[in-house]
Amino acid sequence: MDAHSVDRPHDRGAVDVLVVGAGPAGSASAIHLARAGYRVLLLDRAAFPRDKICSEYLSPEAVRLLDDFGVIEDLERAGAQPLLGTRVTGPRGSSLTGRFSETAVRPFRETGLSLPRRLLDQRLVQAAVDAGAELRDRTMVEDLLYEGGGVAGAVIRGAAGRQETVRARLVIGADGLRSVVARRIAGRSRRGSARPARIAFVAHVAGVPGLDGFAEMHVGNEGYVGLNRIGADLANVALVVPRARARAAKGRRDEFFFSELERFPGVRGRIDRRRLVREVLVAGPFAAWSRPITVNGALLVGDAAEFFDPFTGEGIASALRSARLAAHAALAPLQSGRPVTAASLVEYRAARRAAFLGKWAVERLVGYGMLVPALFDRAVNRLERRGLAHTFIGVTGDYVPPSAVLNPWFLARMVL
Repeated sequence: MDAHSVDRPHDRGAVDVLVVGAGPAGSASAIHLARAGYRVLLLDRAAFPRDKICSEYLSPEAVRLLDDFGVIEDLERAGAQPLLGTRVTGPRGSSLTGRFSETAVRPFRETGLSLPRRLLDQRLVQAAVDAGAELRDRTMVEDLLYEGGGVAGAVIRGAAGRQETVRARLVIGADGLRSVVARRIAGRSRRGSARPARIAFVAHVAGVPGLDGFAEMHVGNEGYVGLNRIGADLANVALVVPRARARAAKGRRDEFFFSELERFPGVRGRIDRRRLVREVLVAGPFAAWSRPITVNGALLVGDAAEFFDPFTGEGIASALRSARLAAHAALAPLQSGRPVTAASLVEYRAARRAAFLGKWAVERLVGYGMLVPALFDRAVNRLERRGLAHTFIGVTGDYVPPSAVLNPWFLARMVL
């Protein structure tokens, strides 16, 4: 029979927590809850290790959160590169350099890290297994189970094509931008034709000159390019363009990618297509969110809950923080022995708002600011000239509070 066999699914049994998606948000959720003594099943449809489209940028805050899992030394031995900060170049040539070590708020350590997601995610998956979670990769969720008015597990299908049911007291949706769990439990919304709606093209390229420990962001009149050294001679090259412009890539993805890079003066001539190491991967459109993020028996973390735009580059830190908040909020209802309800997860919803409201505002400030190139260029110029660049980059690095920039004094200095 094919993958849609009508055979009755095999009942696999019960776990305390079923985590769908083994990226940073899912693996971190599994680690926290397995360490607390719960039976955790971690699923992902991919086979690990696997590549993942991402800026592959770890802010100092992401490094701090990863340090709790004891993986930093392993990542550095695997080739993770120190990240000093970020340089931003505006559409008309203005530029700023923000260094993590120069902010008034001291980070956990003075550098972030850059490395391929293939290495990061594999190490986090291993940490989840070491903590006691069970991993099932090459396994997809086909539907959720419902009982007593709430989510009670999932129907899954593994690599061999066998369909099973897994019962769980709590299902955590950590399956990213196209989350199956989010679509089942919430209204998964996209901005559709609203602005900004952007598509990312990301590749690994060797031999990119000029990378000196800073991530680079080059903003143009339509989109931007990110460069980030993720190995001794390897760079993450990300092109993000409006969805309308990305339509020109149909049937000619690589040609579009390399020709678009040449539109950005600070990138022109630096990316040699003959040194392409990993194929060009595509993701988007961005700007998606789920409401609600908690229901009886289930919650959402990471990009499954909300995703706006990758420009500020701290998605991994947000995923790890989201996982920590979710795990902490889930402990009390799990310990009670009673069903996990949306009401019992109110702490998670409140903690997310407190942790991310300012971050969401900064993301939107930057994202919409790029729609007005002259204003964006002016802001970049003012930030650098007035000594505000380090603070701005510290906020995007998630360890300086957003209130440092979301105040009348800073905003006025940025544009006037």
